[in-house]
Parts: sequence; structure tokens; C-alpha cells
Amino acid sequence: MENLKAIILAAGKGTRMKSKMPKVLHKVCGKSMVECVIDEAAKLGCEGVCVVIGDKAEMVKESLEGKNVAFALQEQQLGTGHAVMQAADFIEDDKDVIILYGDTPLIKAETLEKFINFHRENKNSVSVISAIVEDSAGYGHIIRDSEGHFVKNVEYKDATEEEKLVKEINTGIYCFKGKDLKESLSKINNNNAQGEYYLPDTLEILLKEGKGVDAVSVGDVTEFAGVNSRVQLADAEKILKDRINRFHMENGVTIIDPANTYIGADVKIGMDTVIYPGCVIEGNTVIGEECKVGPSCRLTDMVLSDNVTIQFTTAMESSIGSGTKVGPYAYIRPNCKIGENIKLGDFVEVKNSVIGNGTKVSHLTYIGDADVGERINFGCGTVIVNYDGKKKYRTTIENDVFIGCNANLVAPVTLKEGSYVAAGSTVTKDVPEKNLAVARSRQVNIEGWTKK
Repeated sequence: MENLKAIILAAGKGTRMKSKMPKVLHKVCGKSMVECVIDEAAKLGCEGVCVVIGDKAEMVKESLEGKNVAFALQEQQLGTGHAVMQAADFIEDDKDVIILYGDTPLIKAETLEKFINFHRENKNSVSVISAIVEDSAGYGHIIRDSEGHFVKNVEYKDATEEEKLVKEINTGIYCFKGKDLKESLSKINNNNAQGEYYLPDTLEILLKEGKGVDAVSVGDVTEFAGVNSRVQLADAEKILKDRINRFHMENGVTIIDPANTYIGADVKIGMDTVIYPGCVIEGNTVIGEECKVGPSCRLTDMVLSDNVTIQFTTAMESSIGSGTKVGPYAYIRPNCKIGENIKLGDFVEVKNSVIGNGTKVSHLTYIGDADVGERINFGCGTVIVNYDGKKKYRTTIENDVFIGCNANLVAPVTLKEGSYVAAGSTVTKDVPEKNLAVARSRQVNIEGWTKK
């Protein structure tokens, strides 16, 4: 949206989290809470986002490296109004400013867009998102007159008995005209028991000046729930998990057991893919169409092409080509490019390697730092020996090579096209094209050994 900026308040200590880490860095569905809010602001098309940091500021700033955000420092936490004051240089007179919070990870961009449209259509100086709740104790209350016009925001502790019965609460999400925000901030004071500057005080200031002040209620109150404890963090995780799973199911993905499937907010999954129970799919993972994932897979920053089958496997930061079958009990470590129609079976580990189309690695094999061609057969128990205690070396295996069971390939070594390695061999030299390498002692049977 044009002429819109966002300020995200993320300076609080979050003592109830009982953590060495800032509250806003705790994760929901694999993403820090403050990052969830930043991403929703980005979806709005904000021209700028400023994050107000305070507690463990450098840790928060470091975690957001690469995000297109500015920072403002609140050295002392003296209230929400004081926090916004720290971003005064970020506020522009002719742009709207939306105030968000780093501990409300369930907010949706589409809800905020409707809110901003309400603010602009009504030409308000400030608008507030409100919500209707059954238990309004402890919240700021929105008080309206008999015709439904906004009258004031009153804190629960200051409310009359009649006002305490009001079910419409202030969620703390505001949209201001930049000029009115700056002017009203300059007029609030800290003449209260806590000695803090409260952002809701700006509403009364602008109202007294005859400026447009109003609140608009939203349907889903969970979007505005703040996370202040590990219990609330788990509650937020469940809500977001259910929301993400529902999105994928509505877009053609079968999730056998949504209650036991955990999918990150940025994951993409193609139509007619089936996700079995016990899967954790996170980061920027992209899964193609008609895949079968699980049961019990953990995929992190993976790319799976169409028609991949993968079960009981941990895989990260790699890609898998179409028609490939992985698992059970395989382990794919970072920087692997696994081609099409490949079989990676049980207890196979692959690291920093390229594996060509049609290769079979059925079981009990380690492939590390290798460039593997097409149509290779790895016998059971093959180990690519890539580390000499000081350095790691690469192994090259060209097309149509056959490797017998229990072979060791000691890098750096090249197996040329069409070559064979006999079972039980430890290969330390290159094998020429279409040669058979036998690197083992000749068998000797010693007569009468057992009697001795």
C-alpha cells in the first residue's frame, strides 16, 4: 500500500518467558515472532518498517540481518508511547503509520489491509483495531455513545463498573496519520503510578482537538493475542499450525493427520502431494506435486521435485529430483543434488554430493564429498572415505560403474565409466574405464585352525 510505514514494538524483556533469549525471537512454526510480524507488514507493501528494540538489542538486530528494516533503540522501557517516540525520525507527516507488536505472531496482512482501508475511508487521524471478547478484564475498553460513535478508550483499572461490562477491547494496533502521531506524542506525559508514557493517551489528545478517532472491530480475536509465556507460545504455535495446514489442504494437499503434522509458514507444497503423520517440514522447503512425504520426516530448506517418495528421513538444504525414492532411515545433509529416479534406501547418508539419474544406493552406505554419475550401483556397506584427519577430498564416479558390497573408496580417487569394484575392496587408486578393481588379500584357508 502506498504512503504507509510500520513501527513494530519489540523492546520488552519478556520476563515471563524465563529465557536468556529476547521474547520476540522465540519461534512459532519455525519463524521468530518478530519475523512473522515483519513479513506480514511486507505483504502490506509498507514503504518502510522500523523495529524498536531494547532488551538484548544486538541479538535481535543480528537475527533480522537480511530483512529490509530500520531499527530504533529504546534503552529504558518506559511504556508504549515512549517506545514509539524512539522512532520519531522514521515518522513522516504525509504518510500513515501502523503500530504493530513483535510478540503478536498471528496477525494477518489481509486483516491489516482492511483496517487501513477503514482508516483512510473515514479520514481518521487515528484508528484502532478492537475486538469483542467474553472476558474483557485487564484490557483497555472501547467506549461508544448510544449511536455507536467512539467516545474514549479507558483502561480497566480506571473504568466504572458499567464500563467494565463492555466487551469491546483495544487490541493495541493503531493506524495514525504521521503528522498527528508526532504532534500527539509530544503532548503525552508520564503522570501516572508507573511513570510511563502510554500510547493510548494519544487518542484522548486527538479527540479533544476534534480530530477523527475511531475503532473497528475484527472477527478473529486470536490474531491479536500477545505471547508472554511458554504456555501462550504453545497456544500460538497450535493456532498457526492449524492455519497453515488448512491452507495447504484447501489447495489440494492431503494431510493424513493435521494434529501431528508441522509445516512452516514459508513452505510450498504442490497439488496431490500426501503428507503422512509425524512430519516436520520447515524453512523454505518446496515440495512438488504428487509426492509422498512421511511418515516421520524432517525436511529443512529442501526442494523436492514431482513424484518424490520420502519416508522416515532427515534431509536439509538439498534437492531431490522427480521419481526418486528416499528412505526409510536415510540422512541427507546439506549441499546435495540428488537426481531423478534414484533409490536411496535404509541407513544411507549423503553429504555435499551430486548423484546422477538412475543410481541405486539401497542400504548401509555413506557418500560424502562425491560427484556420482548416472546408473551407478552401490553395494551394501560402501563407504566413501573422504577425510584423512586433516583435509577432506572429493571422489568422482563416472556413469555405469558397479561397486560391490563392503567397498571403501579412499579419496581423492576416480572410478572411470563402466568400471567395476569387487566386493570387499579398498580402492586407493583410480580405476580405468571398464576395468575391474580388486583390492583385497587373496583368501587363504588354514586347515585344522579350529582344533588349535
